[in-house]
Amino acid sequence: MSSENILDKVKKLREITGVGFKDCKIAIDESSGDIEKAIEFLRKKGIAKANKKMERVAADGLVCISENNNKFSIIEINSETDFVAKNNEFIKFVEEISGLSLLNLGKLDQILESSMKNGKKVKDNLVALISKIGEKITIRRCDYLENNNTKNFSYIHTAIKNNIGKIGVIVSLETNKDKNDLLQFGKQLSMHIAALSPQSIDKNDLDKKILNKEKEIITEELKNSGKDPKIIDKIAIGKLNKFIEDNTLLNQEWIMEPKKKVKDIIKEISGKDKIVVKRFVRYKVGEGV
Repeated sequence: MSSENILDKVKKLREITGVGFKDCKIAIDESSGDIEKAIEFLRKKGIAKANKKMERVAADGLVCISENNNKFSIIEINSETDFVAKNNEFIKFVEEISGLSLLNLGKLDQILESSMKNGKKVKDNLVALISKIGEKITIRRCDYLENNNTKNFSYIHTAIKNNIGKIGVIVSLETNKDKNDLLQFGKQLSMHIAALSPQSIDKNDLDKKILNKEKEIITEELKNSGKDPKIIDKIAIGKLNKFIEDNTLLNQEWIMEPKKKVKDIIKEISGKDKIVVKRFVRYKVGEGV
């Protein structure tokens, strides 16, 4: 390997790991120029603890859902750009990690320690992929719905494949109805959640901090509007109730039939049976990053 080639590899290794020139040169020599092995060498030495690329913002990427026997996992893996999110190697990585998420019940620490098809751990393959692609890549979050006397459903919005896209939803219903009778509703409810992004199932589940903050904002807005102080409280209650309706699933207008609320549709579909929304998880790529 030429001196110029060695220097190029050392430079690349420094960019990936943030480690000094001397240690990177030793790592390249020890690994015969293999960047992936050089990263592994530095990590084993305890030198490559930080990654310069990890300082950058990864707000793109993909959401992937895996399912087996009414058990569902959902995972978000981020990249810096949509270009990488469309990369076949990145997509395959996301899909394999999604499968491991299902096996590990959506527990991120266990996923990172799991072995992939190539025999290496997820956390090591992640470092290698960052090295190869040249962008920050993070396994941001994951969740899981178990098969616990519930009927579970999912939906992927803007899908590039059946189970992978930019917005994903999994939802769990407690019901004595057969799942086959609820397939259409389960998908529609998941689509509704994807589109309207409720913050909770009902009012009692809504984060009190969010509710109090909204109340504070509404009150201050009304005070500054010059309205009669005598009616401010009444108007504030109305506005707060509207906020609750817009942000709680059961009180939202049903996206397929806006004149009805989600809870009305559930009542119609359940008939003499019972349908209770137990839980939902909605991931949108990059949301909150």
